[in-house]
Amino acid sequence: MFLHVTNAEYVEEYKIQVSFNNGREGIADLSDALKGAAFESLKNKANFTAFTVDKELETIVWPNGADLAPEYIYYQAFKDDPELQSQFKNWGYIA
Repeated sequence: MFLHVTNAEYVEEYKIQVSFNNGREGIADLSDALKGAAFESLKNKANFTAFTVDKELETIVWPNGADLAPEYIYYQAFKDDPELQSQFKNWGYIA
């Protein structure tokens, strides 16, 4: 099953409440993603909060063209879930 973001709402700081097509919901802290030229402007919270869920890409996107893989957002939302550690390892997010 491919993961897709179905809904997203700003919470605080760089945290977003996200819903996925597998029925799970969680809060993803995306502060670690704000590196590199595409994400630099998103450190400004007014820019960060301007995201939408792109229905074609099925993930979070920003007006400047930046987006994040749904798997990365899922990892950020559930990285402390012991049942998902092997999946995150397969995806390369943990060693």
